[in-house]
Amino acid sequence: MQVKLNVVVAAAAALLSGAAMSQDLVVKIGHVGPTSGAIAHLGKDNELGARMAIDDLNAKGVTIGGKKAKFELLAEDDAGDPKQGTAAAQKLVDSKVNGVVGHLNSGTSIPASKIYFDAGIPQISPSATATQYTRSGYKTAFRVVADDGHLGGTLGRYAVKELKGKSIAVIDDKTAYGAGVADEFIKGVKAAGGKTVGRESTTDKSTDFTAILTNLKGKKPDVIFFGGMDAVAGPMLRQMKQLGISAKFMGGDGICTAKLPELSAGTMADDQVICAEAGGVEGEQKKSMDAFKAKFKEKYKVDVQIYAPYVYDAVNVLVAAMVKANSAEPAKYLPVLAKTDGYKGVTGVISFDNKGDLKNGALTMYTYKGGNRSEVGVVH
Repeated sequence: MQVKLNVVVAAAAALLSGAAMSQDLVVKIGHVGPTSGAIAHLGKDNELGARMAIDDLNAKGVTIGGKKAKFELLAEDDAGDPKQGTAAAQKLVDSKVNGVVGHLNSGTSIPASKIYFDAGIPQISPSATATQYTRSGYKTAFRVVADDGHLGGTLGRYAVKELKGKSIAVIDDKTAYGAGVADEFIKGVKAAGGKTVGRESTTDKSTDFTAILTNLKGKKPDVIFFGGMDAVAGPMLRQMKQLGISAKFMGGDGICTAKLPELSAGTMADDQVICAEAGGVEGEQKKSMDAFKAKFKEKYKVDVQIYAPYVYDAVNVLVAAMVKANSAEPAKYLPVLAKTDGYKGVTGVISFDNKGDLKNGALTMYTYKGGNRSEVGVVH
């Protein structure tokens, strides 16, 4: 009799446990980045940042609307291609994700933003800096980094005032990000009283820059700015060396990666490259960033490339809005997300303006010495 009673009790406990588990709230977070192609190292960096955030949230036991939330990551690869990016976005919409972190590139984030807007799904890009991304009227689009107006303009002024550039040349890769940040760089140069002596364009898949570099060499530039990503900047630096061009080489966050020295095959001179990360961490905030990087390396056995901390923060900002709204339904937590103000993340304090842009975005200036990235300082 006692055996039967034990069996009944055990069965009842199992049913109760199952009922409790069935009441868990499943929250799907989508992530999109180029995990294949020339900048796959950056896309994978982003995805790992998202996975770390999901793991940490699940370990904390977050509750939303009185239910324990179980977070799931749905990761898609857009290969940095706009068409593949929109296909990935539609796939996430069809999977009924509660929110999206991505895409990495402006060129994929912008077309995807309409798809998320039409579906009413919030999207936070951890790295898209093109001003157009938050200027299309899509109230579901946000970002946790400074935009090209700030990034390119600051670099332009820096080229004139700090590097004392007298003859500044510009190259872009024709993408939304590359051309956009190059345009803003030129505006910054002019605002600081400097002048540009030439502008050339390439593509984000090119490997031979001999013709455009030879053309610019004739103009004797002391600074060359490149609007594009590190996969192109590396070979470009190698060919500058081969052509005897010793100009300072500048770029935005797209080239400001840990992998750039490897991609340039060791041809970079100390202090030759100056770049900016579209985020700034200083003072006490450095402790949390350093702790994140150490934890990231311990967990994944690789160094942070650049954007992983911003992805981590973006996931947590989405969830913080859900918690505050007592709902993971996009329509219910979106108004709360839009009013995010003073969220303390790994990358700093996050507040959104009425366009979905980061308020008071800072930049961190870097150079490279001995093949390692070295911080110059934070610029507001």
